[in-house]
Amino acid sequence: MRESSRPGTLRPQPGGRRARKRRSAADSGPGPANPLLAVRLPAWRSRMLLFALFCGFIALAGRVFYLQGGLSTQFLQRQGEARYARTLDVAATRGTITDRNGVVLASSVPARGIWAIPDDVATGKRDLAQLARLLEVPSTELRRRLAADDRSFVYLKRQVEPDIAQRVESFNLAGIHTSREFRRLYPEGAITAQLLGFTDVEDRGQDGIELAFERTLAGRHGLRRLIKDRLGRAVEDDWVREPVEGRDIQLSIDNRIQYIAFSALRTAVEANQAEGGSIVVLDVASGEILALTNWPSFDPARRDRMQPQRVRNRAVSDTFEPGSTIKPFSIATALEAGVVTPQSTVETAPGWIRIGGRTISDTSSHGLLTVEQVLAKSSNVGTAKIALQLPAQALWDTMTAVGFGQAPRAGLTGAVAGRLRPPGSWREIEQATISYGYGVSVSLLQLARAYLVFARDGDIVPVSVMHSESPAPPVPVLRPQTAQALRRMLELAAGEEGTAASARVSGYRVAGKTGTARKLRDGRYSDAYVASFVGFAPASNARVVIAVMIDDPHRGRYYGGDVAAPVFAQVVAGTLRALQVAPQAPALALAATDATTDAR
Repeated sequence: MRESSRPGTLRPQPGGRRARKRRSAADSGPGPANPLLAVRLPAWRSRMLLFALFCGFIALAGRVFYLQGGLSTQFLQRQGEARYARTLDVAATRGTITDRNGVVLASSVPARGIWAIPDDVATGKRDLAQLARLLEVPSTELRRRLAADDRSFVYLKRQVEPDIAQRVESFNLAGIHTSREFRRLYPEGAITAQLLGFTDVEDRGQDGIELAFERTLAGRHGLRRLIKDRLGRAVEDDWVREPVEGRDIQLSIDNRIQYIAFSALRTAVEANQAEGGSIVVLDVASGEILALTNWPSFDPARRDRMQPQRVRNRAVSDTFEPGSTIKPFSIATALEAGVVTPQSTVETAPGWIRIGGRTISDTSSHGLLTVEQVLAKSSNVGTAKIALQLPAQALWDTMTAVGFGQAPRAGLTGAVAGRLRPPGSWREIEQATISYGYGVSVSLLQLARAYLVFARDGDIVPVSVMHSESPAPPVPVLRPQTAQALRRMLELAAGEEGTAASARVSGYRVAGKTGTARKLRDGRYSDAYVASFVGFAPASNARVVIAVMIDDPHRGRYYGGDVAAPVFAQVVAGTLRALQVAPQAPALALAATDATTDAR
């Protein structure tokens, strides 16, 4: 039987839909092949990749074990603490320096340091510019500091006024902090500058008293531990070690006398167009330094304007040939040895003498002089003749006994010993020149101390810049009779018959000696001079020794009697009034007053 077929009925085809698709694809012909499917990779590359991944896994596992296994715990703790904790150095209050009467000469006042952690600073340009204006620091400089290699700490400005620091804190800038500091103040400024010295930005002594007594004044700094949050804000702080405040010191300086000496010296140096000058005032009873000043000076509050030649304490660190101010020691040695008496005569005519092929001369021929007159007239010829009657050792012994050739232990930095060669090497001409102040060098402080032996009846005490209720015991050098004889001679030298009439002071008897010496330059004596005067007052019962040195005066005057003696008179008058020493003599001639007025 055949199958029937009806219109509209579909017959199923062999293979179904998938077969039809395969036939359709086959009928369409061959297509293009995929190149990626055609590449066959070598097996070693897959193994290498697998090995690299395995090595990376092992390295990562080793690193995890190193970090978590305790092998680097201390290092990681230090690194972590560096990001949230900091130990700050906290300055101790520096001790105060006062004069003998309690007047403050140097003190410390609170200040603030502005510092930053550059890694924590996220300040915009506007805030940075505002901070720069407040700190008076150029914006470029501020950005340079914040870009420093040390990203954990940098100072932006030191010793800032507290009110400025408070305004900085009010900005609440991330990474910007303040710390406690101190700033040194010197109320007397240039008057005591070289004596006191100064401190650096860390409040450490750099010169003068500040350096000499650093350990006493500085105390000990403290340590403070600061913990901050992730925004750089301080959240906790505590003391690791509290600071120990510095101790105060009291100097022997009398601020009133210091001002008198400074004013007189500055006026004299400027009036004589000199290179500089110094004054030392000593208390005869104790050896304490009542005043020590120099000109030119400087303002310790303006460190940016400091000049090395102005910072130097000339009275302590500079030496010069003392000239005729050394003659009293030569004559005192001769009196001690019994070679001469005050009334012995010495022939000085014709005003010069030849020794060893060299000529020693006076400014004029004085003829026959007594020993007293030799000193009053300041005769080089007469002094040399007297000194050559002595053993060199005797002259050297006297000079070393009063401190020449030895640095004074006065508590001051920079003190020098000067130059005094051993007597065994002296030739005859050298003994002669040393006797009147050439071939030997001294500081002004040494020279002032040496004159204590005449003001104190032949003994001497150490000089000191510290005030003490119990002075050091004196050391005898000369017999009291010799010291008294020299006092009379030095009073004549400061009188009408001497070379220093302008040293006289109305109402007081004074004694002293002038000095005028050429300056050595490049090993030769030049036309520049050092004018000096050293003396004491009142002559009958001395209270103070005053030494004045004017370096290289011009204006046509260079003798010690013309340049330094009037300054001595001015300082003596002011000092004795400050010490309330009653006048002991009637008013002297008007010439003395005129000389004092000229010094002003």
